[in-house]
Amino acid sequence: MLVVVVGLALAGAARPAAAETLAEALATAYENNPNIQSQRATQRVLDETYVQARSGWRPTLNLQASGSYQYLRIPRSELARIGYSPVGPTELRGNGGVAQFTFNQPLWTGGRTASAVTAANADVLAGRENLRRVENQLLQAVAQAYADVRRDRQALAIRRADVEVLQGQLKESQARFDVGEITRTDVAQSQARLAGSYSSLRAAESQLSASQAAYAALVGHNPGDLAPEPALTYLMPGNVDDAFEVAEKNSPVLRAQLFAEQASRARVSGARAERMPSVGAQGTLSFNHGVIDPFRSHSFDTEQTVGVTVSVPLFNGGLATSRIRQAIERNNVDRIGVELQRRTLLQTVTQAWNQILAARANIVSTDDEVRAAIVAAEGTHEEEKVGLRSTIDVLNAEQELRAAQLNEIAAHHDEFVASASLLSALGRMEIRNLVPSEPRYDPKANFRRLRITWGWVPWEEPVSLVDRFAAVPPIPQSHALPREPAIGPGLTDAPASPMPVRPPISR
Repeated sequence: MLVVVVGLALAGAARPAAAETLAEALATAYENNPNIQSQRATQRVLDETYVQARSGWRPTLNLQASGSYQYLRIPRSELARIGYSPVGPTELRGNGGVAQFTFNQPLWTGGRTASAVTAANADVLAGRENLRRVENQLLQAVAQAYADVRRDRQALAIRRADVEVLQGQLKESQARFDVGEITRTDVAQSQARLAGSYSSLRAAESQLSASQAAYAALVGHNPGDLAPEPALTYLMPGNVDDAFEVAEKNSPVLRAQLFAEQASRARVSGARAERMPSVGAQGTLSFNHGVIDPFRSHSFDTEQTVGVTVSVPLFNGGLATSRIRQAIERNNVDRIGVELQRRTLLQTVTQAWNQILAARANIVSTDDEVRAAIVAAEGTHEEEKVGLRSTIDVLNAEQELRAAQLNEIAAHHDEFVASASLLSALGRMEIRNLVPSEPRYDPKANFRRLRITWGWVPWEEPVSLVDRFAAVPPIPQSHALPREPAIGPGLTDAPASPMPVRPPISR
């Protein structure tokens, strides 16, 4: 009779040389996952809105040209009817053309453009935080999928070991029945437990397939040999109060909402600026000629005009006032949303922290449970040999041992997953903290490239200063929030929850 004891580390504690690490899985997902690539493209779209907003301070130059051809034919009979007898032809042909260049330069928009630029800049900052959110969520999901695969592989190993043990128990029960030591009932009990073990084995195989599919969807390839999960303790706050403080300053969800409130506040100023006058300079250059065929350049009429235009909105049926009220209420929504996100974040951090505490307590208790279940299983088998225990007692002891081993695996898995979930809520589940050697995508690079690009003019900056500081009331500005510095040293090969390998114990 063989009693097989499967430890947590059986399916991967002795790490093969080619085993994939969590750091490698995170780096691969960071580079290739479609979700984060899509969010990066979305951020580049937002960068363009900033350029488009600044175009309100830049000049425009338009060319308008037109050409015409005229043909007139009058019947001779009609001319004769009115008493006119032409000697020459009664057909007339002609052509003409006009070309006009128009140059417009805004001098003061009443704060409209300044408000739009502030709102666009806040949208860009909010987009960067949303990109951080997607990165945190992706890496947290990869870490969970990694832990799921390892947990399910270990659970499958336990289920296979259970089948082997119950097969041996059934053979032993059949042999003892054949010699009259036990009854048919004892054999049937062994058969029933073996059938149930086969069912649990198939369920474990199905669960492992699902976990591996989830891993492949996130990382981009099927999992091979996976090394034990590394420790995340260097990223964890010391206590729950520290966790709240970090979340308040660093959570991408909360920071994105703060920037969204800045953007909607700037749009309130933009709505109010619609009631302000605007000033612009305009110049035109026109070329006009009655005949363009044959072309004679010296015969074109040339007209040049330069002027300043002041536009003052007087009455628009209450449209501007309605837009102001609408913008104020939208800003109220975003302002209230900040508090909503803060409370939601508080709840998320609290739940994750307590899940970690519960999982750590379960680790201690399940370790003790497994040790006690091993002793109980061995003792039950020995007592069965001398007639102190029945077959059902042996089967129950084996079942309790397998349950304890599965609980042990689940406790270690849950502690790691809860830690990753907490770090994601805190905004620390980032590639710069986890894999510092991995090249990082810089969303600011594209923004800097667009800051001075096609369409920029040297006098744009003074025009922007006049537009911003001459506005009444003053236009608010969006401000970047300080970022938490990177935290080292990154993921190492040290297991998150080291477990000894328990070799098979035979009797």
